[in-house]
Amino acid sequence: MQGDALALSADALALSTDALALSTDALALSADALALLADALALSTDALTLQGIAKFNLLRINEMLY
Repeated sequence: MQGDALALSADALALSTDALALSTDALALSADALALLADALALSTDALTLQGIAKFNLLRINEMLY
């Protein structure tokens, strides 16, 4: 009986270790997702900046043509 209890305790400890490892992996994936989101926001900002520059240049060209 005591051997069964020790075996169950060892199994529970192994499961706890596995759960901790999965939690760590989930946190790492969340961090990666946040980094990708930050990169996407930076690209979006760059795209808006380029659109603004293009619009400004177009207005200046139109002014010069008239």
